[in-house]
Amino acid sequence: MNKKAIITGITGQDGPYLADLLLEKGYEVHAIRRRGATDNTTRIKHILDHDNFWLHYGDLTDSSSLVKIVNMVKPDEVYNLGAMSHVRISFDIPEYTGDTGGLGVTRMLEAIRTAGLEKTCKFYQASTSELYGKVVETPQTEATPFWPRSPYGVAKLYAYWMVKNYRESYGMYACNGILFNHESPKRGDDFVTQKIVKAAIAISYGEQDKLTLGNLDAMRDWGHAKDYVKGMYLMLQQDKPVDYVLATGEIHSVKECCEYVFKKLGMPLRWEGNGIEEKGFSGDKLMIDCSEDFYRPAEVQLLHGDSTKAQSELNWEFEHDFYSLMDDMVDTELMKHVEK
Repeated sequence: MNKKAIITGITGQDGPYLADLLLEKGYEVHAIRRRGATDNTTRIKHILDHDNFWLHYGDLTDSSSLVKIVNMVKPDEVYNLGAMSHVRISFDIPEYTGDTGGLGVTRMLEAIRTAGLEKTCKFYQASTSELYGKVVETPQTEATPFWPRSPYGVAKLYAYWMVKNYRESYGMYACNGILFNHESPKRGDDFVTQKIVKAAIAISYGEQDKLTLGNLDAMRDWGHAKDYVKGMYLMLQQDKPVDYVLATGEIHSVKECCEYVFKKLGMPLRWEGNGIEEKGFSGDKLMIDCSEDFYRPAEVQLLHGDSTKAQSELNWEFEHDFYSLMDDMVDTELMKHVEK
């Protein structure tokens, strides 16, 4: 019989890529989505009619819905990707961030236990490089101490330790994937890479005057979501549950991201000023400026991952470097403009 999997966060960035991967492998995929006033299935419209794909209404803040779905499906694997995932916005709604990203994980683990599946169902938790926050060593590995610097990071830290506790207390196959920043054409518009791509294209078409950003000097380890969902899958195919870092090992600044995208679109940048006063020009035209509105109350300046363990033990590989990732995002967005 086909394996059954439940995916939370199906309408986000990673969920559709993971669903595609599991369906290709013959899984029966059950996805949980929140009820909304507007249609939020745009990213998964290509699989809505797939014979092995089912959507269920549920919410990580509602234990009864999780218990009901887990009891009905009796999954072999659960991939918990759902959370309030925007780090900057987590400062504005810290309680909700903790409820979904922290307690939501506990609710799902308890739903698995309530269904009597703690010995048969494997659980993957979407952890994050934001656990490291104010980093104490570079690059960051599975053994690097955590120092989260946002409500999002703190919620994920709670979830991380709950996963380990359920693994050690109940013998559950439960593991954390500590994934560094991963992007794709499916990334939301308010995340910095997609914000840069869409603004640069809009400026090139004369639809927008300039782009306003926050910390241009923030350094991140950016990969492609397609590669990272393969790592999620591999983590649940092992004999024993282990926590892994997934990262490219390459770091680039927000400023570098801007330079690459704008140059690709024929608008090479030059910079004037420093910090909050720094501005990017193409020729004499102002393209980029900065605002304190886009700074975090507590900044995370550098995240740089070391995925040696995952590459060695899982045989995990990433096919996309930073530049091919950005090419994919730009080319996809340009195609949308052509099709308008």
